Amino acid sequence: MFKRREVDSANVLQALGKVIDPDLKRDIVSLNMVKDVEVNKSKVSFTIELTTPACPMKEKIREEAESAVKELPGVEAVEINMTSNVKQGRLFSDKKTIEGVKHIIAVASGKGGVGKSTVAVNLALALEETGASVGLMDSDIYGPSVPTMMGVNYKPGVNEDKRIMPLSSNGVKLMSIGFLLGDDGGPIIWRGPLISQVIRQFLHDVDWGRLDYLVIDLPPGTGDAQLTLCQAVPLTGAVIVTTPQDVALLDARKGLQMFQQVKVPVLGIIENMSYFVCGHCSQRTDIFSAGGGRRTAEEMEIPFLGEIPIDPVICVGGDDGKPIVKAHPESPQTKRFKGIAGDMAARLSILALAGADAV
Repeated sequence: MFKRREVDSANVLQALGKVIDPDLKRDIVSLNMVKDVEVNKSKVSFTIELTTPACPMKEKIREEAESAVKELPGVEAVEINMTSNVKQGRLFSDKKTIEGVKHIIAVASGKGGVGKSTVAVNLALALEETGASVGLMDSDIYGPSVPTMMGVNYKPGVNEDKRIMPLSSNGVKLMSIGFLLGDDGGPIIWRGPLISQVIRQFLHDVDWGRLDYLVIDLPPGTGDAQLTLCQAVPLTGAVIVTTPQDVALLDARKGLQMFQQVKVPVLGIIENMSYFVCGHCSQRTDIFSAGGGRRTAEEMEIPFLGEIPIDPVICVGGDDGKPIVKAHPESPQTKRFKGIAGDMAARLSILALAGADAV
């Protein structure tokens, strides 16, 4: 009598070789994402190790993997454990890395007043929500806002190695000049060289520990802080925040072009304050024009990461030290921040894979 051949791990891997990661454009087996394959009679179990916990295609990959294995003769049950291991970002021999930090992301804007710090704070928290280890560095020396937005403001300590210990809020490690100057509210009157020195100290003399992502909130413009950052560490990428009106977009282009000139990949453009939705009638009003961020991204041939509408709740959360991603986790605006964070993380994974293939 003919006996049906039992499935084995080789059959499972062959089936999973047909599952393509939509972002990385390769199958999950050749990407070494499939781990710990076990076959117990009619039950198959394995682990899929994603390149980021923020992967926006996580459920799609899980569903396709389960479907592919269930098609094997004799398989009745499939158990998949989804984990992640963020790959190291790009490295350069002429730049000093931050030990333990895999990706360094600059959040920048060409001009002030576009909500860049609000975006940086909520993106950091959105990444942390996925299970990633995240740090947030406030490099706006003249106008530090992270202490207020994250609801912490006291002086950090120093460890036995004489390195500054970052503060923490909502699971995110923090450093800002605001923590060191006290709360007297006096202006900071420093020349460029001193600003560069402080930024280098925040990068290399702070004990960041092991981080998947270090988000850096840059001051507006294209001055000393931006150039110091680009020269001091191997930035994985930069995000440009703008509003829809023409004057903001002109300055956003300058910031974008600066990063391109210093060979830092631009991960995409985020359009903040895109529109307002009335809380009573749900009518949308384009206060600052419409679609400028998307058009600029298309013209400059970089990704458009998304729109964030004007919402009083976002503003109140920033003033009260309770960012919307944490204070209102189910709100439409929080879901937008999380979606943008996922797309950004996917882009970082693509760059990391490209760098590994080039070695």
